[in-house]
Amino acid sequence: MARIFCGNEDQVNTTRVVGTYGYMSPEYLMKGRFSEKSDVFSFGVLLLEIVSGRKNSSFYDNEHSLSLIGFAWKLWNEGDITALVVPAISDPCFQVEIFRCIHIGLLCVQELAKDRPAVSTITSMLNSESVDLPPPKKPAFVERQSSLDTESITQNQEINSINNVTISDVNGR
Repeated sequence: MARIFCGNEDQVNTTRVVGTYGYMSPEYLMKGRFSEKSDVFSFGVLLLEIVSGRKNSSFYDNEHSLSLIGFAWKLWNEGDITALVVPAISDPCFQVEIFRCIHIGLLCVQELAKDRPAVSTITSMLNSESVDLPPPKKPAFVERQSSLDTESITQNQEINSINNVTISDVNGR
């Protein structure tokens, strides 16, 4: 994505949005605006995936219709962030580092691009425990579509994708 920038531009508008849903920032997905903060959003999703051991694109919390980002946000607000961490890395020796990664991940997926940290700030946050982290604001894409909405979309797609073709072979006498 960085190749689309020219000179000193820090944001680019595009009419063709390409990417994987769940990793694209809201400003890029909805308005075609791409910037460094779009990459920050994607990095935040990856960070939450690594810590949780779950993929954002396939995660679904049936009870609350939450995405992985929404699930992390819910647990953060409830003070139960340990429920997000994959058991394979939930060693008490690394608990502070793991919680810090979740905190940074939530900062990266904040809804507004201006609220997300810069790449250089993220590097400092990851390399130094002395850097204070601000509290995260509400992230983008907290809720997933309900299963009812998904079923109706699927049914409509099936109805709209039926093709009837008649082939006539006309032979002269």
